[in-house]
Amino acid sequence: MTEKMKILIAYDGSDCAEAALDDLQRAGMPQVAEALVMAVTEIWLPPPPPSTYEILALANAVYVPADMTRVYAQGSRAFEEAQGLADSAAVRLRTNFPDWQITAQACVGSPTRELIQQADEWKPDLILVGSHGRSQVGRLLLGSVSQGVLTHARCSVRVARGRVEEPGTPVRLVIGVDGSPESAAAVAEVASRSWPSKSEVRLIAVNDLLTPTFVGRFIPLVGKAIAETNQAEREWLTKGLESSCDQLQLSGLRVSREIREGDPKLALVEAAEAWGADCIFVGSIGFSNPFERFLLGSVSAAVAARAHCSVEVVRSRKNIGGNDERQFAYSRN
Repeated sequence: MTEKMKILIAYDGSDCAEAALDDLQRAGMPQVAEALVMAVTEIWLPPPPPSTYEILALANAVYVPADMTRVYAQGSRAFEEAQGLADSAAVRLRTNFPDWQITAQACVGSPTRELIQQADEWKPDLILVGSHGRSQVGRLLLGSVSQGVLTHARCSVRVARGRVEEPGTPVRLVIGVDGSPESAAAVAEVASRSWPSKSEVRLIAVNDLLTPTFVGRFIPLVGKAIAETNQAEREWLTKGLESSCDQLQLSGLRVSREIREGDPKLALVEAAEAWGADCIFVGSIGFSNPFERFLLGSVSAAVAARAHCSVEVVRSRKNIGGNDERQFAYSRN
């Protein structure tokens, strides 16, 4: 990586947001990086009537009436509290990552919308969100925010569920491999990071077997064709595992591999929990329009929702900063 990694961190002061900050220490982060901490607060109740002086000052600060509420909210106590939270998170990060360039920023609005808008402008390599938790600055449920960010972001997203571990202890990672360019990007991302000595990776390919219909069971040719297809799929997955294994071993990681049968959405989560993994890495299929993103049928979204450990959904960096126009299903006002 020739450029510094850029990380956008959603922070709301909750226990889950604190755990997400701790989780970064076991995420293979580079020694030098650029981080932006964002605390977003929503103003639910109307502000008190402004004075004549405040009205004149606001009128000079905005170009259209619709901006009046936002500018006024930025002078509110809730906004100041959000800025304080962002600043405190930045202090913690500087302790753990002294060589990082860290900026703290507060804003007012819908958390998902503000985070995605900032990501579109700033173009981070990774967005970090906690899994769930209620905000100290009020009414921000990070569970819904993490799902929204995971759905709409163009870059990789890490849904963090921190674990208490001694610094420098080996990390256990599960990578879902299916032979696709997306899973190859997940393998490449893990291989590019800096992990503690003796860290382990378990590559898991899941063979979702074809089964004949009730009628097909009585037709020998159907059963034979399905068996051959399942065997070909297994051989293809085996080759993909071998290639990924070689790539990761060159990075100094201890690598094991296995093929499981079943539904990938369940098998990856079960394997990670049984092994005590710190994080699951999965690739994300790119979508060309907003509607397709809600189809998520996607293994990545299901794994992120169900896993007990952190989950990083990897999107190829070449897709960051695309020009596609997106409309949210909720109001942007």
